[in-house]
Amino acid sequence: MSGHIIHTDPRKISEIFWSEKNILYHVPKYQREYIWWKNEWEALFNDIIENWEWYFLGSVICVNKWDSAFNSPKLEVIDGQQRITSLSLLLLAIYVKIKESEMFFWDNEEDWKNELYNIWKEIIVKDNNTRIARITPQVQHDNRDDYFSLLAKKWLLQDYEEKRNAWNRRIYKAYNYFSNAIDKYVEENGWWNDIPKKITILFDLAHKFNSAIIVSIEVWTNSDAYMLFTSLNNRGKPLSAIDLIKNSLVSASDQNNESESAYSKWKKILWYLWDDDSWDNYAIQERFFRQFYNTYRDELNENFSDEKKWKIIYPLWYLATRTTLLNIYEKLIKKDYNKLLDRLENESRIYSILINNASQEDIIEELEDPLLDLERIWGAPSYILLMYLLSNKDNMELDCEILWDIIKLLTRFFVRRNITDFPNTRNLTKIFMDLVSSCKDIHWSKVYTTIYNYLKENSSSDDTFKEKLGWSLYLDNPDATRFLLCYYENQFKTNEIYTDLRIRDNNKKYIRTIEHIFPEWENIPSDWVKMIADWDKQLASFYLDRYAHTLGNLTITWYNQNLSNKPFEEKRDRKNSKWNYIWYRNGLKLNEDVVNQDKWKIENIKARTEKLVEWFVKEFKL
Repeated sequence: MSGHIIHTDPRKISEIFWSEKNILYHVPKYQREYIWWKNEWEALFNDIIENWEWYFLGSVICVNKWDSAFNSPKLEVIDGQQRITSLSLLLLAIYVKIKESEMFFWDNEEDWKNELYNIWKEIIVKDNNTRIARITPQVQHDNRDDYFSLLAKKWLLQDYEEKRNAWNRRIYKAYNYFSNAIDKYVEENGWWNDIPKKITILFDLAHKFNSAIIVSIEVWTNSDAYMLFTSLNNRGKPLSAIDLIKNSLVSASDQNNESESAYSKWKKILWYLWDDDSWDNYAIQERFFRQFYNTYRDELNENFSDEKKWKIIYPLWYLATRTTLLNIYEKLIKKDYNKLLDRLENESRIYSILINNASQEDIIEELEDPLLDLERIWGAPSYILLMYLLSNKDNMELDCEILWDIIKLLTRFFVRRNITDFPNTRNLTKIFMDLVSSCKDIHWSKVYTTIYNYLKENSSSDDTFKEKLGWSLYLDNPDATRFLLCYYENQFKTNEIYTDLRIRDNNKKYIRTIEHIFPEWENIPSDWVKMIADWDKQLASFYLDRYAHTLGNLTITWYNQNLSNKPFEEKRDRKNSKWNYIWYRNGLKLNEDVVNQDKWKIENIKARTEKLVEWFVKEFKL
């Protein structure tokens, strides 16, 4: 196969988007549409800002085709289109932020203008007086048109109109996410009203971006690309950091003829961290090893006091991340693997309680339900704190009642954080490490008070929380929306009417799904145009954009995609073959404001939204 590969090189992003060459990237229409969402955008941005230069971001496979009209290489992207499209949107956001500050260049004006122009050339290729986007996304779901119109809106392309609802689709959403993330990054790095410092930070960010590494693989034909793609994806997974830590442990213990007992303890540690219901047990294991170090960082570094005389505060590492994890544990294993294994075994047993995977003798029944809620609202960053509290609960005089209150407090904090996106994800580890430090040497109710005051100080205001809840919440955050709706329903459950809204089928799909009462699809059925806007299609489209994804228009029903566009009365009164109500008359508290309506109008959506928002603001108040 190697004879069919033109080259395979690790390249900096600045070489991928080479400003001195007219290389074009084109995503063919048969590739799937742009599907990356908030989790992927966040991971990409954090990878760039948290790691050193030359950090590896992945690979792309391209077929090299010549563009005769442009007299330039045109690379057809066969694998990596999600990543390369996202990178271009992040680069665009960096460019726009610097461009907006161009009038304040003052000192270093010529250097900064040249750097800004080089970034421009990474996004746009110029042929005489014609501007061409260096990347052409594929056409599905208006990806290409939205990308080009965004470039035109930011003054990089000419005469490309924005399509209706572009701001609601993923290209624009991704750009806006990166734009907001950059603002937060600049503010966190010390800028307030210091414009030159802001510009310096932005150029430093551009440099970090351009220094990250992509492995670029170019081949001659689509057949070569397919063979290469298939080969790379059928070679099995590479060794993970956890695998490499295990290998270091076995190697070190084998020198003392203790590899068998060491490996036995290792398996027990991983057993505590294994969840049969999880989609990714490796992620749980890796998170535990990171959080164990971050929880006990000060204590673990004390064992390396010899290195402290060189004024290295944390000789192991400042923070355990994906890239530093192996380095940290290799040092800990070398220092005393037996002591480390005993400690990991104890802490992983405690961690099994947090992830609701504890053995019968370790289960704390009073904490099971609140811990499940905390997990469902992605509160895992707080396990740094909870691991410490559970490990030291006797010395700290923490009974189940106080621990229950703390877990409920953490759930309220994470609901607000995940709805408002404040504080930033990158700051969460530090927040809970700081709380561990603050909780040392205090006892009983003072622990709750300390945590409460710190979280309140680092949470968004009620006004911001309320505002976010009242807008198109489902569009921006479908997972958090499901959590809120399920949580609301569960507060009114009784043994007689209880329904588990989180049951999944064998394919891991929810049996009961979020339902838009006023349908979410752009092609609005005529019955709904008549009901919602008195036959005014333009007004109905406006209502769709503004209100369809708000809380007041959402409920939970049995999954049935074919019914989503049906008239309101049919959806309200739908029965199954046994003549049981299965849609809005399904007995859920969520639907009490829906089932008695003859029509579903904007006024109904607004009133129900206001009612739910007020309830959630009160329920999750800090």
